[in-house]
Amino acid sequence: MSGNRIGDEGEDIGSAVSSQRHGEVGEAAAYVHKVGKPPKQKLVEEIKYTLKETFFHDDPLRHFKDQPKSKKLLLGIQSVFPILEWGRRYKLHMFKGDLIAGLTIASLCIPQDIGYAKLANLDPQYGLYSSFVPPLIYAIMGSSRDIAIGPVAVVSLLLGTMLQDEIDPKKHKHEYERLAFTATFFAGITQFALGFFRLGFLIDFLSHAAIVGFMGGAAITISLQQLKGLLGIKTAQFTKKTDIVSVMRSVFTTLHHGWNWETIVIGVAFLAFLLLAKYIAKRKKKLFWVSAIAPLISVIVSTFFVYITRADKKGVQIVKHIDKGINPSSIHEIYFTGTYVAKGFKIGAIAGLIGLTEAVAIGRTFAAMKDYHLDGNKEMVALGTMNVIGSFTSCYVATGSFSRSAVNYMAGCNTAVSNMVMSCVVLLTLYVITPLFKYTPNAILASIIISAVVGLIDLEAMKLIWKIDKFDFVACMGAFFGVVFIGVELGLLIAVAISFAKILLQVTRPRTAVLGRIPRTAVYRNIQQYPEATKLPGLLIVRVDSAIYFSNSNYIRERILRMLTDEEEDLKDTKQKIKYLIIEMSPVTDIDTSGIHSLEDLYKGLKKRDIELVLANPGQAVLDKLHASDFANTIGDDNIFLTVSDAVAILAPKLEP
Repeated sequence: MSGNRIGDEGEDIGSAVSSQRHGEVGEAAAYVHKVGKPPKQKLVEEIKYTLKETFFHDDPLRHFKDQPKSKKLLLGIQSVFPILEWGRRYKLHMFKGDLIAGLTIASLCIPQDIGYAKLANLDPQYGLYSSFVPPLIYAIMGSSRDIAIGPVAVVSLLLGTMLQDEIDPKKHKHEYERLAFTATFFAGITQFALGFFRLGFLIDFLSHAAIVGFMGGAAITISLQQLKGLLGIKTAQFTKKTDIVSVMRSVFTTLHHGWNWETIVIGVAFLAFLLLAKYIAKRKKKLFWVSAIAPLISVIVSTFFVYITRADKKGVQIVKHIDKGINPSSIHEIYFTGTYVAKGFKIGAIAGLIGLTEAVAIGRTFAAMKDYHLDGNKEMVALGTMNVIGSFTSCYVATGSFSRSAVNYMAGCNTAVSNMVMSCVVLLTLYVITPLFKYTPNAILASIIISAVVGLIDLEAMKLIWKIDKFDFVACMGAFFGVVFIGVELGLLIAVAISFAKILLQVTRPRTAVLGRIPRTAVYRNIQQYPEATKLPGLLIVRVDSAIYFSNSNYIRERILRMLTDEEEDLKDTKQKIKYLIIEMSPVTDIDTSGIHSLEDLYKGLKKRDIELVLANPGQAVLDKLHASDFANTIGDDNIFLTVSDAVAILAPKLEP
């Protein structure tokens, strides 16, 4: 094993032992603090503390303390509707930034919304509907100043893929739309419930690595799906599957009779223009508006070009028709009974969780950049409420868009008023401009979507994940290739499964380490990390880097015994023997009944080998359970120490010949 025996540091440790022989041990022992038994906590108080730390760790009621009833009522209303708080401080000069930002993201969202609606197999107007009502609700209830609300590519693809597995969007269009509204309703209910019951920590189970992989895979899948519009392939000739093999087979089987060269020229030319605009905006931050306005310019120019040349009669597919007017009511369209309720709930819950993960991540990112607090649970309530109301007004699942939020931030938004401005522009579009989109070629919408999702493939993040944690990289690649080669739904399932597998592996196989003394100090550290650390004769010091539960207690006991056996093998040729096993327990945050039983078994096994078990620095929760189980009395209070250094100061003299 790594590390040096006491003889290698003779001057260091030998002088300490020598001084201990001459009477300084008694003086050192006088300063050893005993680990006292903590006062017994009442059951009610213990449960109350546990619930508070689990669900109310941020102490949401702290503002209500010592306040009159009228003030508490006002604070309560403000907590639900943050606009009442920041609205009182809103100044006219702030509106300039919000106006510019709102107009900028509106120019970006209108063409994107039309394309994303097609991605969800819905008519174009539903994308615009989803950028009108939900942003207004979020502006009233949301706490982020920068997030821009509306349909997003990943959720649109996920929704479209899962919905078409249940209902054919062409043959049963009305039923498909009803199921989309039902899924949106349950997406909102799921998001609202997570926030209301303060269960937001559940979305953290989907690791960052899995999200990076899923988003990257989804970007590839979305881009492949757009080959249909980019090449002019008719929908009836294109596969409904999303995996790369099925899509590419469908693309090349239609090579001679499905492609349209005029469509390809339009799509590729404007895709190059959009990517160039993104490149310019990325190189020069002040020119962010170039990338933001490029999609709208592409739509206007291409639509005018198709109209004057009547390219639609030469095979160029166009949007044809977008319903004019404000969102119609759809509350009567939602399935509240029947076989589609369960299917709507499943699809909505999955889409809601993905949308929630994306929105909270975006909100936290920009909140950190502007140094303000974002309440995750309030965000979930706001997002849930807007999707529930959205499902009543012909909207499908909306969430925070990273590309639009970035533009919103760069454009100088100050508050959520920018979302309101965007909604007003979308409203004007629905009432006045929609007929002008009649000749918009589908190839342009495909180009806009491809250029928008390119940024979801984060190669730098993938490289960083590889450098930091190889298992995280496996999760990332599992999600990526799962989405690309199998499908969006199963790819997401793989991402979740690998994330859970990592958690289980870390819980069931925690790290353990042999500790040694850093020369000329009283500090004990892992001998693999610090090769100069020395092991003391007759002592084996082990640290357990995890709580001890039923899932890992047997492994920890066996691992410690294996370390002890290895140590005794190393000492076989010497006259030294291990007399004390010291377990450093400061990282052990908790222990359960199985953990106590494993310690008891370890104690009995050590006793047969004439070795004493010593514990150092157990936390209050652990110490409570050690006393409650009477294990503390079994090993003796004299064998429980505040630190490893205290334990060595007392035990080392007992090992002297």
